[in-house]
Amino acid sequence: MADDMTAHDTLDVAATDTTAEKSAIPQAELNKITDDLIEAFKTVYDPEIPVDIYELGLIYKVDIDDDRKVDIDMTLTAPNCPVAGDMPGWVEMAARGVTGVDDVEVRLTFDPPWDPSRMSDEARLALNML
Repeated sequence: MADDMTAHDTLDVAATDTTAEKSAIPQAELNKITDDLIEAFKTVYDPEIPVDIYELGLIYKVDIDDDRKVDIDMTLTAPNCPVAGDMPGWVEMAARGVTGVDDVEVRLTFDPPWDPSRMSDEARLALNML
C-alpha cells in the first residue's frame, strides 16, 4: 500500500466462522487477501467517472468466511446507472482473481444510498472536488 494510506485504504473485513470467534484463516493471510481485494477493486471503474469504485466508496462491506468465500455488498452512484447490470459482475471477476479466494458473491444495495461524502480525498482530487 502507499505511504499516504488513509482510513479509506482499509476494508472493514470480517472473517466469519459460525462455530468459533476465531477465523481458520491465519491473520497474516487474511491481511494479504484483504490488501489484494482492495487492489482488485481499484481496477474496476465506472465508465462515466474516471475514478475506481473503491475510491468512490461503492464497496460497503466485505466478509471472508473460513471456506474463503468472499461476500461483497456494494452500491452504485445512482440506481439508474447504465452499468448497473454489469458492474457487480466486474467486481466479482476482480475478486475471483485474488489468490486465496475460492468463491465470491456480490450483492447490490442502495441502503444507504451513495453520496459524494463516501469518496476518498484521492477521488475528490481526481474529480476536482477539493
